[in-house]
Amino acid sequence: MFRRQFLHLFLLWILNVVFMQYSFAQKVVRYNLWVKDTLVTFAGKSKRAIAVNGQIPMPTLTFTEGDTAEIMVHNQLKEATSLHWHGLFLPNKEDGVPFLTQMPIEPGQSHLYRFPIIQNGTHWYHSHSGLQEQIGMYGSMVLNKRSDDSTFRKGIDDLPAIPVILSEWTNYKPENVHRMLHNASDWFAIKKGTTQSYAEAIREGHFKTKITNEWKRMLAMDVSDIYYDAVLMNGLRTTSFPQFKAGDKVRLSISNGGASSYFWISYAGGPFTVVANDGNDVVPVEVDRLIIGVSETYDIVVTIPEDGFSYELLATAEDRIQTASAFLGNGTRKNARPLSKLKYFEGMQMMNDMMKMNGDMDLMGMDMGMQKMDMNSVMYADESDLNTLNYTKLRSPAKTNFPKDAPVRELKFELTGNMNRYVWSMDNKVLSESDKILIKKGEVVRITLYNNSMMRHPMHLHGHDFRILNGQGDYAPLKNVLDIMPMETDTIEFEANVEGDWFFHCHILYHMMAGMNRVFSYEKQSDNPLLPNKSWAYKQLQKESNPFHWMAQNDFANNGNDGMVMVQNTRWSIGSEWRLGYNDMHGYESETHIGRYIGRMQWLMPFIGFDWRYRKLGIHPAEKNIFGQRNTKDNRVQLSVGVAYTLPMLVTLQTEIYHDGNLRVQLRREDIPVSKRIRSAFMINSDKEYMFSTSYILGKNAGLRVHYDSDMGFGLGLTLNY
Repeated sequence: MFRRQFLHLFLLWILNVVFMQYSFAQKVVRYNLWVKDTLVTFAGKSKRAIAVNGQIPMPTLTFTEGDTAEIMVHNQLKEATSLHWHGLFLPNKEDGVPFLTQMPIEPGQSHLYRFPIIQNGTHWYHSHSGLQEQIGMYGSMVLNKRSDDSTFRKGIDDLPAIPVILSEWTNYKPENVHRMLHNASDWFAIKKGTTQSYAEAIREGHFKTKITNEWKRMLAMDVSDIYYDAVLMNGLRTTSFPQFKAGDKVRLSISNGGASSYFWISYAGGPFTVVANDGNDVVPVEVDRLIIGVSETYDIVVTIPEDGFSYELLATAEDRIQTASAFLGNGTRKNARPLSKLKYFEGMQMMNDMMKMNGDMDLMGMDMGMQKMDMNSVMYADESDLNTLNYTKLRSPAKTNFPKDAPVRELKFELTGNMNRYVWSMDNKVLSESDKILIKKGEVVRITLYNNSMMRHPMHLHGHDFRILNGQGDYAPLKNVLDIMPMETDTIEFEANVEGDWFFHCHILYHMMAGMNRVFSYEKQSDNPLLPNKSWAYKQLQKESNPFHWMAQNDFANNGNDGMVMVQNTRWSIGSEWRLGYNDMHGYESETHIGRYIGRMQWLMPFIGFDWRYRKLGIHPAEKNIFGQRNTKDNRVQLSVGVAYTLPMLVTLQTEIYHDGNLRVQLRREDIPVSKRIRSAFMINSDKEYMFSTSYILGKNAGLRVHYDSDMGFGLGLTLNY
């Protein structure tokens, strides 16, 4: 009897333990996220933002490994939205990429994301719809380890942790930011004081550097694209955590939720210890600072040295224009060492040395990769004494190598771009020009990336971690974002183990939206119930990477009105310009060209055109062009074909033949940077027409212009542009 009761109780205990473990593993953690429009004010200007549950950034979502996440998104915007769970392993239909893994969440609709939490670490989440991430749709996501996890590190994983998410704020609409980038506006450089004009070059002894730069058809040097009005830490410029005292160790779970900014991280309390990257543990390494790429995450441990002080954790945007701070501890504030202003002409000189005339990089025999050689360091040489983190210092605490008998798929991509027209691509193709890349479940996909551009690119793979081959052998660290610097060649590899269609893209938002994307697609995958027509949906996704952007300019002068309007995308350009006199003698004319850029650097554009002109000069004899052909510019209705080619010094050579056999050759240069706000331009052609102008930039959309036109004489007026 006693044995039977004991056996019964023992079985109940076993069942209870199993039930408790099962219940723990199946714990459902639910969040409701209401997505709404709001207004926020920074730098004295109110602007639309997107708030979730009334918060910017979004609330921190916290789970424990073994939980099941249920996140209901209620879209109360007037536009479609989505949420992507950055760095998470989940079923493909839960990944949150509209038109690739689900249909967009339309206004007034709700959508449930449900997936198991099968990992731990610092991650984040954000909208993958349009440019919503730039205006508030991002937040921290912390996946805690279970205390009985075999990888639990005492003294690290049990420290008090603070989620920190970095971002930036612009008072401009992000759609306008994107348009300005494509139209090569230098207003952001003016705002940042980084125009690198000829006057500045002469003053700093770099006139030859500037000439060489433009001879190689390059625009001014920059380390980031956009002027931001503020950078933020947890949605604030400055925040405090006064609860810590001397000797306390604090774990900071840092995510870079910025749309395009890299951030230098430094600490006033001395060196700090890096313990995790992209949600994966690394062997602790002590450094003075690190740079966190767009969308990367780092976990660092800092120590509070003394009571009576509050120590600054400083995040400095890579262009060093804006900073954000968190102060840890209570008392007098101790500031971190500020970063010095960048030496742009030194960077320009380096860029000149590395760039060939055709736009390719010239490595000059250097083996560059894994951030070992920071070519930008010439712009901050005074900081060479600091111990800076790079990827070669990251090491996994456990082996990460794949089975030796696993089949390997080798892929190579060249990261390409054109700063003049703001086109970003892979192998000179944007997403709209590429098919999905088929891979097979069970194989190892090894990718070699070469960055043949002068910009950093944080390449992110959805749904997988990859090994970065950084010299650590079997202990290569696992990441989901690779910051690949200019001219670097890096290799990553991942195990194809979760079927579906997975996005691979540059995480600088404006690079991604300009086309630097690919999709890895598993062969023989199951149907996605959220995408009833996958072929149609993929075409919609492709359209997002190749939109048309337009610009317009009009000069209201005392001798007439002239202007232009242009619409462009990755390859096509449709432009029309006009010159309207105030009388028949000055005349009226318009030219329209439809062209397609060809070649990786897009120096060449064949086009077709239409030219209409009328003027009345009385009894003047008919003019001839320099080729001896009768000039028809007094009364012309002509079709033409031609080509435009960008020469050294950024001069455009345009040659076209009209349908009556006449030939016109023209040289033209716009936006010659004379000083910070003064720009010059010229035009001369074989019809014996010429123009010279000088403009003073008053603001983003206005300037004063004085010019001389061979047909219309001197003019002074106000220029408006968009």
